[in-house]
Amino acid sequence: MSLAARKQTYPYITTNSRIAGGAPIIKGTRITIRTIAGYYQMGMSVDEILNTLQHLTASQVHSALAYYFDHQKDIEQDMKDATDIEYWKKQALSHPKQVASAG
Repeated sequence: MSLAARKQTYPYITTNSRIAGGAPIIKGTRITIRTIAGYYQMGMSVDEILNTLQHLTASQVHSALAYYFDHQKDIEQDMKDATDIEYWKKQALSHPKQVASAG
């Protein structure tokens, strides 16, 4: 079986539709892969990420980075969507509790 055809597993990565809109997260946490990828893109080393997020293990961070590199296009799109101010303004304005309390 070729490497491309083999499905990769990431023992520390999961999704939950009730956490971060279903974005991939580190299992047992609410830390998204986009968070780890963002730190990495800012130039932080694994040790620096671990120093910042002290409740994570090196294995969790390495798994998150492996997931990021294997799904880079999707994660970067997720990062872009997560920082789209106009999208979040629309979400806030259409939130049922916001509409109800505005009236």
